[in-house]
Amino acid sequence: MKKFEEKTIASNLKYSGRVITLQVDEVLLPNGKTSNREIVKHPGAVAIIAITEDNKIILVEQYRKALERSIIEIPAGKIESGELPEVTARRELEEETGYTTKNLQYIQTFATSPGFADEIIHLYFAKNIEKMTEKASLDEDEFVELMYVSIEEMKTLIEENRIYDAKTAFAYLWLKDYLKEA
Repeated sequence: MKKFEEKTIASNLKYSGRVITLQVDEVLLPNGKTSNREIVKHPGAVAIIAITEDNKIILVEQYRKALERSIIEIPAGKIESGELPEVTARRELEEETGYTTKNLQYIQTFATSPGFADEIIHLYFAKNIEKMTEKASLDEDEFVELMYVSIEEMKTLIEENRIYDAKTAFAYLWLKDYLKEA
């Protein structure tokens, strides 16, 4: 048994969209009482730490409607149905940056907002990246601007709240250790 497990009594689908679904589950709590849990279901995503030969980190700036602002992030994207995370990582690296790699290293998988969502992100590191001769195209509703920054500049972007998301902050911490050892 899972510690403090909440057993689902009933599940009610409230919304089903292109990226997420929302359900409300009635659960039996460990103390015998019941409660409701609003849960966002997500197919999962990947994020890629891509670094050039001269140790510049490739970031993308894009507008995030949920925050009503532009933020700077590592390249990332949603896993398509039936797609392996490594395939998604390579596809997103190519689409968002115009780079590719034969050297994709898995780092870690983590939950983004476990209090209400089941989304997980698989984080990869792209070494020995190569500029593609023909850039893969972005999704038609996606607009990004590439940035090449040092680890010190990345820290400044975090301090300025221009890097504002957890996956990119996590990537920064991982990169700090990686670059110390390189």
